[in-house]
Amino acid sequence: MAHILRSLIAALCFLAGIAAAQEALIVASTTSTEQSGLFGWILPKFEQATGLKARVVAVGTGQALDIGRRGDADVLLVHDRAAEDKFVAEGYGSERQDVMYNDFIFIGPKDDPAKIRNAGSARNALSALAASGQPFISRGDKSGTHAAELRLWKDAGVDPKSLTGYKETGSGMGPTLNMAAATNAYTLADRATWGAFRNRRELDLLLAGDPVLFNPYGVIPVNPARHPHVKKEAAARFSQWLISPAGQEAIASFRADGQQVFFPNAQK
Repeated sequence: MAHILRSLIAALCFLAGIAAAQEALIVASTTSTEQSGLFGWILPKFEQATGLKARVVAVGTGQALDIGRRGDADVLLVHDRAAEDKFVAEGYGSERQDVMYNDFIFIGPKDDPAKIRNAGSARNALSALAASGQPFISRGDKSGTHAAELRLWKDAGVDPKSLTGYKETGSGMGPTLNMAAATNAYTLADRATWGAFRNRRELDLLLAGDPVLFNPYGVIPVNPARHPHVKKEAAARFSQWLISPAGQEAIASFRADGQQVFFPNAQK
């Protein structure tokens, strides 16, 4: 009898876990928001304010958009403006709203053999990298960071695939930084993940501040007209909380390595 009771309790717990997972709001987002620690900071505040539970699926922006296209998430928080606008225009997202921004930065060896520290612009930095033959580690994962990197190479007039030192990880920002650290290579990173990254070894932040490195993030509820099963109300509450004074303050108060790395910019 006791054995049957234990089995029944276990089964009920299992079913309760499934129900809880089904009820949680699914947020498809980027590795930068997860690996930097931002979600660990803001989600408890969102959950306390709304009573809703949220579960994050952290992938590259391209993969997050694909998850949204399939209807496997309720809302997206991503950073590739051109791809986001296309997602909404194709009817997969209800609307896009500005949430926050940070910037992309060039990371490389402290001794900077490619001499990009004083390049003055992303274009000049990549031209110098191409000429130097120094190794460059790319995410190569169709993420927002990868898309930005490819735009920058194109602007510099360089085909990165032609460079012997160019390698793709096919992974998130953390693993890509780890490979750059292990091989003393250059890479393009987002400031938030770099701020939280501890395995720096001989790497340093070498170049930042070029306006082309601006990195905006947007929130997009998945369109219930396309996928009727999505949690429309919960997605709307998440979006509205992010752009509310409380959500914007939560974002502004987050720190990585003691520095503010996300800057709220919701339209008032």
